[in-house]
Amino acid sequence: MKKNHKILLIVGVSVDILITLFLFVISIIMLILVGKYGAKDAVNHVGGLFLYLLQHTTFYFWAFVFPLFVLLGANIVGLVIYVKKTSTKEPAPTKLDDLSEEQKEALKAELLKDLQKNIDEK
Repeated sequence: MKKNHKILLIVGVSVDILITLFLFVISIIMLILVGKYGAKDAVNHVGGLFLYLLQHTTFYFWAFVFPLFVLLGANIVGLVIYVKKTSTKEPAPTKLDDLSEEQKEALKAELLKDLQKNIDEK
C-alpha cells in the first residue's frame, strides 16, 4: 500500500508540474505578444490559438490564468503542509524541578559515576 501511495504521489506531482508549466508558458507568451504589439494591434500579428485567446479574453482568463493561480495556491498550501508534517519537534529539555525524587537520586548516582570515571582516567 505504501508503494502505491508513493507512485501516485510521484505521478500527481509530475502532472501538477506539467500543467503548471503549460499554463505558465501560455500566459508568458500572451504577455509577450501584448507587450510587443499592444492590446489592440496584437490581433493583426498573430494567428491560431493566440488569436482566439486575444479575441476571447474571458475564456483566456478562466481557462489559463485562473487555474494557474489556483494551482500555485494549492502548491503553496501543499508545501506548507509537507514541511509541517516532515519537520520534527525536539522535546523540551526536562527541568530538575519536574523530576521525581527517585529520578533525582538516579541522576545524581549517574553523575557521580561519570565524575568518578573521569577522575580515574586522569
